[in-house]
Amino acid sequence: MSRGRALDPRAPRTVGTAGPDGSATEYHAALRRLFARTGGAWRLGLERVRELLDQLGNPHLAYPVFHVAGTNGKGSTVATLDALLRGSGLRVGRYTSPHLVDFTERVVVDGIAMSRDEVTAWLTQWEPALTALGATFFEATTAMAFSYFANARVDVAIIEVGLGGRLDATNVVSPLAAGVTQIGFDHMEFLGDTLPAIAGEKAGIYKAGTPAVVGDTNPEIRTLLMDRAMSAHATPILVSGRDWQVRDVAVGAQGTSFTLEVDGRQRRLTTPLVGHFQAHNTAVALAMLRGAGGPWAAIEANAAALLPGVRLAGRFHRASPWLFDVAHNADGAETVVNNLLAVGLPHPITAVVCVLRDKDWRGILRAVARAAERIVVTMAPTAPANRTWDLHEVDEWARGEGLPVARIDDFSSALAQARAEAATVLVTGSFHTVGDAMERLQVHPLAR
Repeated sequence: MSRGRALDPRAPRTVGTAGPDGSATEYHAALRRLFARTGGAWRLGLERVRELLDQLGNPHLAYPVFHVAGTNGKGSTVATLDALLRGSGLRVGRYTSPHLVDFTERVVVDGIAMSRDEVTAWLTQWEPALTALGATFFEATTAMAFSYFANARVDVAIIEVGLGGRLDATNVVSPLAAGVTQIGFDHMEFLGDTLPAIAGEKAGIYKAGTPAVVGDTNPEIRTLLMDRAMSAHATPILVSGRDWQVRDVAVGAQGTSFTLEVDGRQRRLTTPLVGHFQAHNTAVALAMLRGAGGPWAAIEANAAALLPGVRLAGRFHRASPWLFDVAHNADGAETVVNNLLAVGLPHPITAVVCVLRDKDWRGILRAVARAAERIVVTMAPTAPANRTWDLHEVDEWARGEGLPVARIDDFSSALAQARAEAATVLVTGSFHTVGDAMERLQVHPLAR
């Protein structure tokens, strides 16, 4: 499958490209060539990535894998698995997308991103093969991640689906367990315009003889995912609400506590991630470990001691007075607002918002208005030109709705004015918005 600029929202930055040895310049040149592979329609099929991986020696078969799909919650589930596995002394690879500030954040081993020099070297070495195969951006990036993990001799890798599942380039793995988190409306032009259609694509990661975890809490979607797992002959199949229960969720400034019941036994657990659904995301990660069995289930049994190590950049990410939280759809924005209200951060609150025009920006702004006294709509510098929202249209619509909106086109000015007038500044919307703000404010996504 390919992922054009309409799918991959983080183009290479042009700042900081010069260096005394030219390495930064070479890195950005390599990235520009890589991102040039994002054009065109969505190209279905796994044939290209399989052929590319075969030329690389099939590195994705060199280590066990946990595979995670979903619309909302997959990033939290990946982060939770990462903390639990690393906390158990394992060397862990983590592949996610998109990135916030720098491309290297996508490929991480034990919390340390792949270096720019390593990215440059891999792309340079394999560019002839990528070109000969017509590999897309995401196919190339996925192959690079798999190769890097093999060379780093990871004990286990956690692989996040890029888009959908069935035809995503990551769906060449043979996982220890495959988990699908909450399903919502996103990428409907590619996955379908109904939740069942979208869920069907996500369920494509379930495989015969492999543990399948169904994390959606919507009864209709949960049943559909369970049926798809059965049709794929996955085993065992662990289902939210049937094989585990999440109860008594309490959200506070320090995280989310909940009671997890499995096989009649109850545990009180706490994750540092803030939000009611973080309890369910945590439960999905734990179910994946239980499903994998053996030593992986033993790690799950030690969850209470390991969960404090969970970190997730750009999701309720606080650096007072700033709060960074990606919300690329209306459901995500509702979650951001509910978490903000539950934690009770200082008022007045100003939200700095930029959303890509093909997203439900009206729903996002309506949600944000429930918590913020003022909303500053602006333009993120790295937002792709063919997807930028029309600030004039946004401003007119918001005023017509009676929302407390101010339009400040210049991104740095928007951040400065919001900081000057608010006790808490929420930066939300696309990955561009949050990543650009973190870069300007020098907040590193992978810092502990």
